[in-house]
Amino acid sequence: MTGAMAPTKPLNSNDLCDRCGAPAYVRVVLPGSAELLFCAHHNRQHAPALAKVAVEIHDETARLLAKPADEDASDSR
Repeated sequence: MTGAMAPTKPLNSNDLCDRCGAPAYVRVVLPGSAELLFCAHHNRQHAPALAKVAVEIHDETARLLAKPADEDASDSR
């Protein structure tokens, strides 16, 4: 085993925050391949501590600000 990690898979609607059950937008991979899922709120709350111990942080919170594709198409009409 080389110790290389597989790329993190995108989060989906089945991924829920481990703290409150809301949709998860952040996956934190810890040493030993354990992972935690957080909503944007709980990610902000715990980010400083997690950054010290995480092997990887996969952050998709930018999706909260993205416009849906349908909305972009209707703007051009």
